[in-house]
Amino acid sequence: MKLIAPSVLSADFSQIASQIEMITNAGADLLHLDVMDGHFVPNITFGPKMVADIRKLTKLPLDVHLMISEPEKYVNEFAKAGADWISVHYEATDHLNRLIHQIKDAGAKAGVVVNPATTVDVLTEIIPYVDFILIMSVNPGFGGQKFITTSTAKAKKLSGMIKEQNSQAFIEMDGGIGVDNIKMLSDAGVNVFVAGNAVFGSADPAKTIAEMKKLIS
Repeated sequence: MKLIAPSVLSADFSQIASQIEMITNAGADLLHLDVMDGHFVPNITFGPKMVADIRKLTKLPLDVHLMISEPEKYVNEFAKAGADWISVHYEATDHLNRLIHQIKDAGAKAGVVVNPATTVDVLTEIIPYVDFILIMSVNPGFGGQKFITTSTAKAKKLSGMIKEQNSQAFIEMDGGIGVDNIKMLSDAGVNVFVAGNAVFGSADPAKTIAEMKKLIS
């Protein structure tokens, strides 16, 4: 499985319906929605209502990334709003196993996210329970950042850990991904590629997505 997930954070929110239609027609596989609270990360985006409104605009799966403190208070709301995948940060909760089960009980795929400074070794005990793991390849909070090069080795290591445990979990990566590095990341074991500026900032998003898909096929 190799999927392209354009990040709505880089879209023009004043034209959100046409932007979503445009990337759907361009071949996007799912939509990545970054939820930020101004506390866990230094930025504020949107909440469940925006997810519910976007749900009305597309049949694509909604991949909701919660960059928020106390995510256990909000996952059910996001699931009700139409999130198909919900990921929470390892660094944001004391009871990750319980939270992963809470997400699954709410009817969504459950993922755990690790920040750039967090080693994947901390995920050993949770791998059997998650549907996916999201590696942040930039520091979370803002779009348009430069790719952190050590993320490639991190993906390789995590891929090995997943295989060792005979897990079906897949790897997602978010931050600084474009046509210049997507093949290298695919070869390292990444399955789902979050791309914001690379897609929405492109003069021809359809061409960019097609090129990305060709590189990872």
